[in-house]
Order: sequence, then C-alpha cells, then structure tokens
Amino acid sequence: MKAALIYTSTTPELIELVEREVRKNIGAEAELLSMQDPSILAETRDAGYVTPTAAARLMSMYTKAVADGADAILNICSSVGEVADAFQPAARYIGVPVVRIDEEMCREAVRRGSRIGVLATLPTTLEPTKGTIRRVAREMGRHVELEDGLVEAFGMDRDQFRKLLVGAAEVLAPRVDVIVLAQGSMAYVEQDIEKVVGRPTLSSPRFGAAELAKALRNKGFAV
Repeated sequence: MKAALIYTSTTPELIELVEREVRKNIGAEAELLSMQDPSILAETRDAGYVTPTAAARLMSMYTKAVADGADAILNICSSVGEVADAFQPAARYIGVPVVRIDEEMCREAVRRGSRIGVLATLPTTLEPTKGTIRRVAREMGRHVELEDGLVEAFGMDRDQFRKLLVGAAEVLAPRVDVIVLAQGSMAYVEQDIEKVVGRPTLSSPRFGAAELAKALRNKGFAV
C-alpha cells in the first residue's frame, strides 16, 4: 500500500505533523510518497489566485504519483483545493482517489454550528476555505455565516505565531460557534485556541489523514 502526500508548502513542522497523523491512521508499514513543489503556492500567493500554470503543475504531480504506484493521494494545500476538485473525474477513472486534507474538517465545522470563524494567514487560503465551507453546507442542507480571521504572520517564529493566532481567535470567539484553522501548518495551535477561547477549534491534518484511510479501506486495504 502506497499513499502519496502532495505538498505545496514544505515547512518541516507541517511535513512532520501530516506524516504523523497519516501514520496514525494507515499504519507504520504503509509506504509514503512525499512530493513537494513550493513554487505552486508561491505562484498562487503572488497572483492572488490559482494560475493555469500552477494548476497544471499540481495536476502533473497527481499523475506522477499515480505513475509511481500510489493507491491514494492526499492533497495537503487548502489554497489549491479546487484543483483537486477539478481532478476528481480523472481520479475516478484512474481508480486512485485524491483526498482533500480540509474537506471533512469543513463538514465537521458545519455540523458544529452555523456561525463559523475562519483563521488564515493568506487570502489565497481564506477564500477557498470559505468556499468549501459554503459548498459542503449546501450539500448538507445547512445555512452558515462566516467570519474572517485573516492575520499577518510573515517572519514570525512559532511562539509569536501562536500568540497571534490565539489573539485573533479571541476576537472571533464571541461571534462564532466554531473556529476553523484554514492552513494545516496552524494545527499545533488548535488545542491552545480551544482552551483559551472556549470554542471548538478544528485543524485539517487529522481529518485529512482519517479520510485518506477511509479512501484506502474503500479500495480494500486493511487499515
């Protein structure tokens, strides 16, 4: 069994966190194929949207993962999640599911409440995450109201980043039922925020890893 992990952000903390959650869900014996292209996120961030060339490079990573024997693919970057959505017809034809790391997190947020706060450090992550929440809410027959929590965190170390996110969550908390951390790299602050602000707080790696395991089970793998 082989799972491909597709990164467009390559911070060591994110990679370590995602791989730990994936191992927890699919087992230590599974082979992990880590594929990385930070230029995709950089180009998306600079342009303010997913450019055709960035989307093409990401889709090329999916097909390369399939060619390298992947049984399932985990798309880790929320900024380019809509590319994974666009690839789904090909994924079904090929028989290799492409799982978005954030989609089940967004569904859980809708289950938890109608007022949802979204924390992000990039507009190119904030808007796609909000779009996903609205889409899954429609699919679930629910109405949601979204509150933005866009924070500037460039150049900050982990402790500064933690304090900034907790502070932003404190501002959001009185207006929301649940808080979503739009970027997987924020996951290490999840418990801190929930403890301080008293609102359910969700980050994507644990949800994405569980959905990856589900996709592999649906293919008949014992995970």
